[in-house]
Amino acid sequence: MSQPPVTNSQAEAVKDRMLQHDAFSKLLGLEVDEVGPGYCRLHFTVRPDMLNGFAALHGGVTFSAADSAFAFACNSHGRQSVGLTVTIDYLEAGKLGDVITVEAREEGLKHKVGVYQIRATNQYGVVLALFKGTAYRTSKEIL
Repeated sequence: MSQPPVTNSQAEAVKDRMLQHDAFSKLLGLEVDEVGPGYCRLHFTVRPDMLNGFAALHGGVTFSAADSAFAFACNSHGRQSVGLTVTIDYLEAGKLGDVITVEAREEGLKHKVGVYQIRATNQYGVVLALFKGTAYRTSKEIL
């Protein structure tokens, strides 16, 4: 029996539910701009406490923001999903005051596995990082 298609309002409800308990995304100052089935776009501003010893955006912050976008995108279908594998390629460094946009897109969705590409760019459109995530889709409904 096939599932009804996920709507934007369902994806929003899942995002709201997740954010109620996601203290780390709040700590990073992530603001979710848009979610939909298999999709998330969020942004944040680089603060002084996000910089590494060379005054560049710490890779862990970039990774965490991408991981959050991945989580919102892969859980948007209403089934609790967990990351199986992720990789990230850092292409450029963010700087203090940059506004970083992170966009996650679903590339493939099967019964138990979803694959996502996540792209982090600065306010000038420069690609800072490319993140790929594979999620395991549990049978547990979120809402």
